[in-house]
Amino acid sequence: MNIQEYADRDMLAIDVANVLAGELESALLHHDIASLVVPGGTTPGPMFDVLCAADLEWDRVRVLPTDERCVPGDHERSNERLIRERLLTNRAAVAQYFPLYVPGKDPEDVLPEIESLITPIRPLSVLVLGMGEDMHTASLFPGMDGLEAALDSHARPLAVARTEVQPEARITLTAPVLDGALSKHLIIFGSAKRDALERAMSLPPEEAPIAAVLSGMTVHWAE
Repeated sequence: MNIQEYADRDMLAIDVANVLAGELESALLHHDIASLVVPGGTTPGPMFDVLCAADLEWDRVRVLPTDERCVPGDHERSNERLIRERLLTNRAAVAQYFPLYVPGKDPEDVLPEIESLITPIRPLSVLVLGMGEDMHTASLFPGMDGLEAALDSHARPLAVARTEVQPEARITLTAPVLDGALSKHLIIFGSAKRDALERAMSLPPEEAPIAAVLSGMTVHWAE
């Protein structure tokens, strides 16, 4: 794991976007397509604003979220909404988006359909993750039902996450899919998350799910 520190969040957004663009360009030199997997939430937004203007063959890039709430794509809590509004615009508007949630269907019922799209693009080319102060990443939460199965090295690509603290079910990529990405980046802000990351380094993944994917990770941090 390598930690990169930045003077401020704006500089982080610019630098990380440039790094990701370079990695995607390199992936496209060697493969017909490249995959970019990104989180929702407010943290990656400024980075998306820069990355979407990168001069890439975006029509050869497949974009998918690390996880998704089971809400319509235009819902204010939808990761898809943020990704479409701030990443899949400008030059990146021609990239193909792979949603994890199909409205009107139980999440368990659509997993095989979505997994059939993910399997051909494994290993993932470029992965960006976020992390909560509880050390969750994607929708792998400490103490959630099914966490052990989602962390297992032979886990299916997707899992359904249900927790008492979340108002809706979520669909998440599992640990082996995330950890197997060719390039892995974690973006965190503030001292509380930096402290949480340091705690996670000495905890098992069952207590700190982010620990399952830290090997070879580049961490980007700003206060």
